[in-house]
Amino acid sequence: MKRSAKDLVGYCGLYCGVCGIRQGRIKQAVENLRKIIKFYGFDEVASDMARYETSFQHYPEFEKVMDGFVKLLGECPGCVAGGGDPNCAIRKCCRQRGYATCTECAEIDACEKVKQYLVAGKGLRKIQEIGVERWAEEMQKLADSGYCHLDGPIE
Repeated sequence: MKRSAKDLVGYCGLYCGVCGIRQGRIKQAVENLRKIIKFYGFDEVASDMARYETSFQHYPEFEKVMDGFVKLLGECPGCVAGGGDPNCAIRKCCRQRGYATCTECAEIDACEKVKQYLVAGKGLRKIQEIGVERWAEEMQKLADSGYCHLDGPIE
């Protein structure tokens, strides 16, 4: 079943559809780096290279770190579906109060949790202004055009 754009709205006002993790950019970056390493044979000569550059002695750990990136950040279902930071204070707060986003909270303007996430605050203000459905549709259009939060702020 295909999810609607509204299903990808995070509690904090970020849109999961334009998240680099959800878009698979980290997983792709790791795959690209592995392809380069293999193409040039660095994986096979890393132990020999350690004689000249001591940082290569940690190559096996580096491989494990790349595995960890893919395992932890390779596929994200989105915030509301349980992805993202499991310790997110905003998600915990919204779930406890039964809110879909922070925009439903009367304390939003004074909330220290929201103030910590400047990018999210912009999304929340826009949701308050035009509504969550329309905002999600606008964000999905940006995602469909290839935009990602990693590309910089939305103008």
